[in-house]
Amino acid sequence: MTIDLILQKKNGEAPPPLEPLIYDLGAPGRIGVNLPDPDVPEAELPADLLRATLDLPEVSEMDVVRHFVRLSHLNYSIDTGFYPLGSCTMKYNPKLNEDMARLPGFAEIHPLQDPASVQGALAMMYTLQSWLAEISGMQAVSLQPAAGAQGEFAGILMIRAYHLANGEAHRTKIIVPDSAHGTNPATTAMAGLEVVEIPSDANGDVDLDKLREVCGEDVAGMMITVPNTLGVFEAHIKEIVDIIHGCGGLMYMDGANMNAMMGVAKPADLGFDVMHYNLHKTFSTPHGGGGPGSGPVAVNEKLADFLPGPIVTIIDEGSDEEPPLYGLTMPDKSIGRLKAFYGNFGMLVRAFAYIAVYGGAGLHAVTKHAVLNANYIRARLKGVYPMPFDRICGHEFVCEGHWPDAEGIHALDISKRLMDYDFHPPTNYFPLIVPEALLIEPTETESKEACDAFVEAMLAIAQEARENPDLLHDAPHKTPVGRVDDVRAAKQLVLCCRPVLDPEA
Repeated sequence: MTIDLILQKKNGEAPPPLEPLIYDLGAPGRIGVNLPDPDVPEAELPADLLRATLDLPEVSEMDVVRHFVRLSHLNYSIDTGFYPLGSCTMKYNPKLNEDMARLPGFAEIHPLQDPASVQGALAMMYTLQSWLAEISGMQAVSLQPAAGAQGEFAGILMIRAYHLANGEAHRTKIIVPDSAHGTNPATTAMAGLEVVEIPSDANGDVDLDKLREVCGEDVAGMMITVPNTLGVFEAHIKEIVDIIHGCGGLMYMDGANMNAMMGVAKPADLGFDVMHYNLHKTFSTPHGGGGPGSGPVAVNEKLADFLPGPIVTIIDEGSDEEPPLYGLTMPDKSIGRLKAFYGNFGMLVRAFAYIAVYGGAGLHAVTKHAVLNANYIRARLKGVYPMPFDRICGHEFVCEGHWPDAEGIHALDISKRLMDYDFHPPTNYFPLIVPEALLIEPTETESKEACDAFVEAMLAIAQEARENPDLLHDAPHKTPVGRVDDVRAAKQLVLCCRPVLDPEA
């Protein structure tokens, strides 16, 4: 079997030439690593643990290193290029944060250690809780949730627990705008509550008349993102909060877009009762790959006793001679644990380092530059790409990836063509209420030069769409794998590194 078969394009053309698979480099007798002599007696492995038919290559160390380095060069990463993924906030991860997370005192502790032996780690967590409370204006924070979606789940469970504690079990509905993240209705359903969807108006804001119609004594609360996922700040956010509070509900803020609010507006000041942070979106911890997430939740005084735990508290205030003693405690009416221990502890260290370096004024500057970059790109693309909401945006904006005079061109074609210009595609087809949506977010970490290069690529693609549409339909042209059949890929998964493929399939 050849690499050409594995990487065949949908249209049958051969992909760019690549080095052979590592399986094709093996030869009997080659050794990749020489193990040291054992310091314990050797023993025979049980026969039933050995697989005589296991087809593993015998390769040298150099072959292995070159193989994996070649594979790494096929990856697109934030260290190699611009990620304009709207709603994801794919900002650069400062290497200083990585160094801090790798300090032995942080990296080598064990979750079962006595709290007295990890006072430095607990002090860091306590300080991070305090900082996140200050940034949001909330009273208390729990670092328990392992990701943003789990933070949402914690928030809705707390809202449900609050109403149950007040004898209002009839409050079973959560209001969600039609522009919301898909996790919002999913979270509501998982918590055993009912989703009530309300539409957006022509300006991209929540339709207040529709909101009033569904507000009643059965409403537990509302989930909303600020700025919303259309990239605009809700013009009537205070009125929305007042309507929900007026019918006895609580307000949940999805903190996915907090990068447009830090140091500028505090969710608590807007009237929110609970929110979650995405540390990977706002505070630069690594993002994606299914790898370690962290979604702390912040609450006001109504919900502080319901926080998931344990949370870090000061057990003993200490004295002039002795530092405070920190410990882990459960809030009085806690909804309980969301996961075992603090397994994603390194994410907390990275976020702590990020906030410590920037400080309050720096976080304010982060927001200003994120909003500036988004509006700069929006202004440069305006008039070329259709803009459904012609207004100042937050840290991201949505445009449409199609034109009446370029029939057959879709948002996906534009995104695939961007890969030939060495840019990662923006978010496609979200929000769902915008046809052929392209949701673009540059973040604050991209320079003006990077933003200009992205704009020039987008403008060039808009011209190509009219003059040579097949160039877009067949894109990408420079990647090892071209335009794949998404339906077949979902149904005929290739889950091994040396699959048996049928060229006629």
